[in-house]
Amino acid sequence: MGIDLSLIWFVIIVFATLMYIVMDGFDLGIGILFPAIQDGGERDIMVNSVAPVWDGNETWLVLGGAGLFGAFPLAYAVIADALAIPLTLMLIGLIFRGVAFEFRFKATPNHKPFWDKSFLAGSLLATFMQGVVVGAVINGFPVTGRTFSGGSLDWLTPFNLFCGVGLVITYGLLGASWLVMKSEGNLQQKMRVVARTLLLALLVAMAAISLWTPLSHAAIAERWFSRPNIWFFAPVPLLAILFSVWLWHTLSNAQYHILPFILTLGLIFLGFSGLGISIWPHIIPPDITLWQAAAPPQSQGFMLVGALLIIPVILVYTFWSYYVFRGKIQHGAGYH
Repeated sequence: MGIDLSLIWFVIIVFATLMYIVMDGFDLGIGILFPAIQDGGERDIMVNSVAPVWDGNETWLVLGGAGLFGAFPLAYAVIADALAIPLTLMLIGLIFRGVAFEFRFKATPNHKPFWDKSFLAGSLLATFMQGVVVGAVINGFPVTGRTFSGGSLDWLTPFNLFCGVGLVITYGLLGASWLVMKSEGNLQQKMRVVARTLLLALLVAMAAISLWTPLSHAAIAERWFSRPNIWFFAPVPLLAILFSVWLWHTLSNAQYHILPFILTLGLIFLGFSGLGISIWPHIIPPDITLWQAAAPPQSQGFMLVGALLIIPVILVYTFWSYYVFRGKIQHGAGYH
């Protein structure tokens, strides 16, 4: 029995996507949380908590996109065509956020509020559009032959827009729990309160999407509730409730600093696994599987050699950077 290169590449792309969601999610969440904090010094602490690592976080987005392009060119072509507008807006948001991130440290006191607002706007735009993309993937894409046959605004649906709002809430919670881990004193207490509010909002959003999805897509409902998928899916909502109760407890208890962030990551992983169960084995829902969209085995094998060399390097670099900059962020110390 030969090696299934398509499955290996699917796992690599899923892993890269999950790493991006986790690592870029909390620094996008920092920008989303700016309206909750008005003090300039506390905002500096928020940004300094991610300043040493935020550039490397987007490496995973590049890896996932490049992997999709090389290993599943049909999926890349259809998704790029169907979601050209939201993906472009997402990139504009990421660029704007990156510029604002750097400029706010160099700006005069008169100009700093402008860059703070730019940082917030870029973070919101990028996050919202990523959520829209997730919703569009769940909805699926009409394909005729090997070409996207829908319209350029097919992504503009209430469900997709609601998914965008849901991801804004998710990244906000991830950013708040990150700051619980990385900050002290008044800022940490504010983040505990904000995180509890966002947790309640996230539970509402998850419940709404969990009901909306099977009611709108009969194929997904059948996939959820048929065997053996139901045995994989059934624990997801139960674990989500368990993690949420546990997270609420840790946010209400000042002795917990790291655990809230870990539990938030657990909630995100459960949501991501629910998405995987909903679309598997289709890489272009609702009809095209990952094997149908795959590049020739020779191309996948050639790329895999490079991926197996570069991914460990990225992981080591990522681990080392987070290890070096571990611990709490002190006021007045950080990125300049």
